[in-house]
Amino acid sequence: MTTAGDSDVDPAIRAYVDRRLAEISPRVPDNRVTMVVFSGELDRQLASLVIATGAAAMGLDVSIFYTFWGLSALKRGNRLAGKNFKEKMLAIVTPGRLGQMPLSTKNFGGIGRIMLKAAMRDKQVASVEEFFAMAREMGVKFIACTMSMELFGISQDELVEGVSLGGVATFLGDAARSRVSLFI
Repeated sequence: MTTAGDSDVDPAIRAYVDRRLAEISPRVPDNRVTMVVFSGELDRQLASLVIATGAAAMGLDVSIFYTFWGLSALKRGNRLAGKNFKEKMLAIVTPGRLGQMPLSTKNFGGIGRIMLKAAMRDKQVASVEEFFAMAREMGVKFIACTMSMELFGISQDELVEGVSLGGVATFLGDAARSRVSLFI
């Protein structure tokens, strides 16, 4: 693109600027948001989904990499069949799906979660499950950490539909091209 006065620019300087722009343009981040969701707690999952839907509404590409305890958000429920003893114990002590997660604080044996959900309903705030569905409809990419799946004995058929699988290289590839990277 040329503007008024471009003809006055020394061709050597112009060539230098064009070369430098060509060198750095591959390193300029895309309009992307990438998140690692490590937490298996309802309020943190909710925060990640609010951010994801907000970013998607702004036209940004969003990917969420679920690892360790956060992986429970992608599960359909706890399945014990076909798991060894340790995997069964991990399945029993982790939430079977998104809506079963405890709060990070003030959970009080599940009463806090019930109170938060009731307050959200009363104030007409979408539930965490509704935010997840909205994020999916808006094209947010959900990625399950394959190492965490192996560690917890979770198979792909235990996950909700539409989830991609990937390792740390998948997350880092997305994060390297993103304007924003978050760890929740």
